[in-house]
Order: sequence, then C-alpha cells, then structure tokens
Amino acid sequence: MARPDTAATPDVTAPESHATPGFEDIALSPEAFQARVFDWFDEHGRKHLPWQENTTPYRVWVSEIMLQQTQVATVLPYYARFMERFPDVAALAAADIDDVLHLWTGLGYYARARNLHKAAQHVVNEHDGAFPVESVEALSALPGIGRSTAGAIISISTGQRAPILDGNVKRVLARLHAVEGWPGRPAVERKLWTLAERYTPQVRLADWTQAMMDLGATLCTRGSKPDCARCPFEEVCVAHARGEEKRFPESKPKKTIPTRQTLMLLVSDEAGKILLERRPPTGIWGGLWAPPLVEDREAAREWVAREARGAHLEAPLASFEHVFSHFRLTITPQPVQLGEAGLASAVPAESVNESAADRRFVDPAAPDAVGLPAPVKALLARCTDDLFGL
Repeated sequence: MARPDTAATPDVTAPESHATPGFEDIALSPEAFQARVFDWFDEHGRKHLPWQENTTPYRVWVSEIMLQQTQVATVLPYYARFMERFPDVAALAAADIDDVLHLWTGLGYYARARNLHKAAQHVVNEHDGAFPVESVEALSALPGIGRSTAGAIISISTGQRAPILDGNVKRVLARLHAVEGWPGRPAVERKLWTLAERYTPQVRLADWTQAMMDLGATLCTRGSKPDCARCPFEEVCVAHARGEEKRFPESKPKKTIPTRQTLMLLVSDEAGKILLERRPPTGIWGGLWAPPLVEDREAAREWVAREARGAHLEAPLASFEHVFSHFRLTITPQPVQLGEAGLASAVPAESVNESAADRRFVDPAAPDAVGLPAPVKALLARCTDDLFGL
C-alpha cells in the first residue's frame, strides 16, 4: 500500500511528561514508539491481505466486521466469497438477507451480518452510496460500527488520522504500560484510549493501524506465550519487566454461564426432506434457518398436535452442546416423521419467496442458499449420512 514519507527515525528518548493515574509510563517518546512500530512493520508486518489491495472504505469495512472475534486465517475464504458475491455496497444493500446470512454461515456472531446488511442499506439510502468517512462520529453512527472499527476503516482506506483500540491493540498497550483492570470497564478503556491517542502518528496511518493490529495478533498474543523475544518493545514493556505478561490485560470477571435445554425437531417427510423455519430477528440465531425448537418432549407433542396431526414422535437422539457467548445450549435432536396429513403452512423450497411463509422442507444434502447456524449445518450433514434413519 502507499506510504507517505515520514521524518527520519528519532532517537529513543524518555517522554516529556505523560503521567496518568492507572498505568506506568515507558522510556520512549511517542515519536520513538512510532518509529519502532514502523521499523517492525516494514520488516515483519502483513502487507498483502486482500483488503489491503484495491483499498476502499467498503472493502475495509467488510474485513473489519468479519475480523471481529475471528482470526485472519478463518476470515480469508469468507471474505473472498463475500467480495465475489457483493463487490460493492450497492450490491450488498440490494441483496436478500438470506443470501448474506448464507455466505456468513460458519463465521458465527450473526448479528454482524445483519448489521452489515442494514448499514449497507443506510449508506445507499442516506449517503448516496458513499461511506461517511469524514469523521469517526459519522461513520460510527452506522449499525455495527463502533469507535475503533470506524477508526480502522478511516485510517486504512483514507489515510486520515483515526486511532484504533481493538482487542489486539488493547493487549499491546495494557502489557506495555501495565494497565490495571479489565479493558471492558469504561474507566480502564478510557486509559487505553488515552494511550492509543498518544501514540497514533500523523503519517502512514494505514500502515500504523495494520502494524498495531499485527503486533497483537502475531507477537503480543493472548494466553501465556507472547513472543516477547521478537517484540520491538521487549526492554521497555512494564509487564515483561515484572514477568507478568499473563496478568495483563486482566480477564473479564468470571461468572457462571447458565445452561439451557431445547429439543430440535427434525421433521421429515416421505422424501427425507427436513423442515426448516426462519428464526425471529432477535434471540438466538436471529434471522437464520433452523428446525423448530421447543422446550421439552411435552412441548414437542403439543407442536405435533398443532402443526402436524398424525405425525409420529420418535425416540430422541443423543444430545450435544453448543456454546454461545453468554450461555450453553444443550440440544436434543427429536425426529418427527410426518403422516399423510403433512404439515400446516409448509411450502416447497422452490416456491419460497419474500411473500411466502418462513418455512421450507429442504434436502439435507443441499439445504438451499440460506443462513444456517453451525450446529444445524452439522446436523443436516449427519442426516445425509443416514445416521438418524430419517
């Protein structure tokens, strides 16, 4: 990517005065810090990621949303497919949400995809198809875009100065300055933003943003084994000097994650097709397609009596667990064999359109181009293997 000229590398000097309660300073001026980051990036940084080529706000935005809670290696094939199907914001805005969710299947955190679609429509309808990259405030008004994501989009796609503070950068700064407290707390986050603002330069903003993210992703990694020996800040890092790299940043306070139970009704017709329903827009798997979910076997009987008279409720299959960010869900597949009366309100897959009911029978081997939660996709694959005798 293009790199504006910058001043000669300054000498390493102590900062003039940046004392701030809640973290320790290091023996580097902001200019010296920036020089080390650029030197490291020039030699080791990632410079050939797909969103670094033909850089536009749209392409960077999609990458930043996909990279939330997801590693680069996982994102790459999804990004390629997404760009092929939706090459610009107009194409994404005009798409059916099912098409968007289908391409997102497997990435998880599906609210990201729904917000991506909403934001694209907002950009097209309210901004004539041009991203409002004139300010962080304007860009972060779009659905699903926070301050750090807006900063990344602006700095990478336009070269304007806009600090970022994603999880990788939080980790680097928290260790470097031994910032006490969990970064999710507003007071701690404010301290980290103070540091991010201090160090962000006036030049090479796209390189800077990528470099800071790369430092956290490749060297100052999560867990107990950051690669301190290769870090350009090894000798000034406060956490490293204390031997407390594992303690910073502090973890989110632990709380007991509740477990919920559900029966997933595998309703099959004589052809072996499985019933899917579109989930409500809010709640688990919002907007995705899944078999009907009920609380227990009694609720399953009630569902059959209401929706599929004459259907046979077979023995439940082995349960499995799916973990969400805030609870665990124990899923018990419950086969249901339809009778001659069939199913109320079901429609053939080929006839489903915007005005049709949000139900369809699908071939589990080819479940249509719709968004499927990962456990549902896996369950349908097991159906194709005839493991259930459906």
